[in-house]
Amino acid sequence: MELEDIRREYLKGGLRRKDLMSNPVEQFSLWLQQAIDAKLTDPTAMTVATVDEDGQPYQRIVLLKHCDQDGFVFYTNLSSRKAQHIEHNAKVSLHFPWHPIERQVNVIGVAEKLTALENMKYFTSRPKDSQIAAIASKQSSRISARGVLEGKFLELKQKFANGEIPVPSFWGGYRIRPVSIEFWQGGEHRLHDRFIYSQDNEKWDIDRLAP
Repeated sequence: MELEDIRREYLKGGLRRKDLMSNPVEQFSLWLQQAIDAKLTDPTAMTVATVDEDGQPYQRIVLLKHCDQDGFVFYTNLSSRKAQHIEHNAKVSLHFPWHPIERQVNVIGVAEKLTALENMKYFTSRPKDSQIAAIASKQSSRISARGVLEGKFLELKQKFANGEIPVPSFWGGYRIRPVSIEFWQGGEHRLHDRFIYSQDNEKWDIDRLAP
């Protein structure tokens, strides 16, 4: 089969304005819970798109760790490529691809660093091996072999075998404060339903977009 022949109909149901909540974060929370209830693989996985100093976009998948009216939170190495991009340009796009339930959500917003207290609270809640891995991996840097990474991990695991692991200074979180959130629901005959919430001062405007 040729790539151009691969297609399917979207039949899970439409999305109407009357179905939408007035607040997009509440609407997102509802859809996220429905994705979790549908037992999707990695329902909190999201693509984070950033732009480097030359205007080159780059994307990667990370896990959403918190969401409230202030924004969408994820954690990373603060020396990573994404962190370097954000340092130069804090405008970020997030994308949630929930294919099995024929939905997508796209968030456009501005990134800001979390406080040291917020970082500590989340870091100490992680499994110990995850804490060690965060220290062992100098994210986005070039390494000669996987064995180098595994060796560093085992070295740190032995070092912290009987003690607490300090929050590394080069690790932390970002909050993406949204300026727009788009909800996409697949529709029959490619007549998909799209609604975008755009922030206007302290309220949200809702517009339907053509598919």
